[in-house]
Amino acid sequence: MYKRRIIYGYLIALVAFTGCSTAPEDEAVARVGEKTLYRSKLLEILPKDISRDDSITLSNDYIDKWIKQELLIQKADENLSAEQKDLSAELQEYRNSLIIYKYKNELIKQRMDTTVSGQQIEEYYARNQANFNLSSSIAKATFVMIPTDLANPELVKELVADTSPEGIDELREYCGQYAKKANISVDEWINFQVLKKNFPENITDDEAFLSGKSFYEMNDSNYYYLVSIHDYKLSNDLAPLEFVENNIKNLILNQRKIRFLKEMEENIYTEGVRQKKFKIYDTKTN
Repeated sequence: MYKRRIIYGYLIALVAFTGCSTAPEDEAVARVGEKTLYRSKLLEILPKDISRDDSITLSNDYIDKWIKQELLIQKADENLSAEQKDLSAELQEYRNSLIIYKYKNELIKQRMDTTVSGQQIEEYYARNQANFNLSSSIAKATFVMIPTDLANPELVKELVADTSPEGIDELREYCGQYAKKANISVDEWINFQVLKKNFPENITDDEAFLSGKSFYEMNDSNYYYLVSIHDYKLSNDLAPLEFVENNIKNLILNQRKIRFLKEMEENIYTEGVRQKKFKIYDTKTN
C-alpha cells in the first residue's frame, strides 16, 4: 500500500512537470527515513525525447529500486556494529588503487610507444610458433544462401568462381539483391565452426569436408546453398600469420606495458632515494 501511494503521488508530480515547465525541479518524490529522492534526480536519468508513458515506467522503476536500496542500507546500518561500519581503511585502499591506476594509464598514454611494426610481429611469430597452433579449423571461403525460387545455380557458381576484385564486387551486388545470407571471405580467414552452422547438413568431419572439394552445393526445402573453399587450415595446424596478427600485436603491447610500468616504478623509487623522500626505521630490538 505504501509503495502504491508513493507511485501514485509521483505520477501526479510527473504530469505536473511534463505539462508545466514552471514546476519546481527539486520536489520530493520518495523518502526512506532521512533520505529523500528528488525529481531533479529523475530528470537526470530520463532520456531526451522519451514518451510520457515510457518516462512514467522508467521513473517508477528507478523509484522502486531506490527505495529497496535505501531500505537495505538502513537495515544494514541498524544491524552492523560501529567497527563493521568503519570503512575508512577500505575507502583509503580503494582510493589509492584508483589513483595509481589512473596515473599509470595517463603515463602509458603520454609516454609509452604503442607502435608495433610488421617486422616486430613477424619476428614474434617466428620465435613463438608453438603458441599459435589452431584450436579449431579455419578457412577462406565463400558461402551463399539463396531462396530456391530465386536461385540460378549456374550463374552463382560462375560468380563465385571469379575471385578477381571485379568478380567479388559483382558477387556482392548479386548477393545484395537475392541472397538470404552470404559470407564472402576470399582473402580473410574465418572460423569454420561458425561458417558451418549455416549449412543445412551436419558436418562432423571438418578435414574430409575441407579437403574434399572446392565447391559444395546443398539444398533444403527453401534454399539453395553454395560453399566454395578457397583455402583452409585444420585444428592443431600452425595458424597463418595474418590470422593471429592482431593477437600478436596485443601480446607485444602487453609485454611492453609490463616493462614500461616496472621501469616507471623503479625510476620513482630511485628518485625517492635520491631526494630522500622516505626513511626506513630499524625495528630490531636488543
